[in-house]
Amino acid sequence: MNKPAMKALGVFCGSALGTNPLYAATARELGRTIAQRDISLVYGGGRIGLMGEVAMACLSAGGRVIGVIPQLLSQKEIAFEEVTELILVDSMHARKALMAQRSDGFVALPGGYGTCDELFEILTWAQLGIHNKPIALLNANRFFTPLLSWLDSMTADGFLKPKHRSRLLVCDTVPELLEVLLNWTPTEPTLPMDRIVGP
Repeated sequence: MNKPAMKALGVFCGSALGTNPLYAATARELGRTIAQRDISLVYGGGRIGLMGEVAMACLSAGGRVIGVIPQLLSQKEIAFEEVTELILVDSMHARKALMAQRSDGFVALPGGYGTCDELFEILTWAQLGIHNKPIALLNANRFFTPLLSWLDSMTADGFLKPKHRSRLLVCDTVPELLEVLLNWTPTEPTLPMDRIVGP
C-alpha cells in the first residue's frame, strides 16, 4: 500500500506546562521541526501551556498553524488568534472531528485528561476502521511509560488485540518521531474521515 503524504500533523497536548521544563522544550522543538519539514500544525487552538509552546514555535519558524477550539473554551484556554487559521467550533466532539479531518497523522505530548481523551478517541477510531493514519506518543521524560504498561496489561488480559496495541507508535525524541511518522505505511485501506462527523 502506498505511503500517504504527511501534509498536516495533529498534535494533542496539555493546556498546562507541567513541572519539568523538558516538556515545554520538547513542544517547542516539535513546533520548529514541523515548520522545517513544511508540515502544517493542527492543534487545539490555545495560547497557554504546551499548546501555546508548540504553536508559537511553529509560527516563529515560518510554519502554518491551524487551531481548532470550542467557543466555550476560547477564553479559558485563551484562543491564539495570531495563528494562520483559527476555527471556532460548537463542541469538543466537533473539535476532535475537525482536527482528525485536517490531519494526516497524530502525536500526543504530555497532558492531562483532555489529552488522554483526544488520544484514546483517535485510537478508537483507528480500531474501528474509521481512519487509517499513524498515531504516536512523544514519550518525553518517559511521561507515557506507565500508560504503556497499562496498555500492555490490557492486551495481556484480553481486552485489547495485539494488532490494535501496535497501532500506537512510541518515540523518545522529535527526530525519531518525524522519521517514524513520515515512513509509516498503512496496512488497511484508508476510509473517508467524514464518517466520524455526526450530531
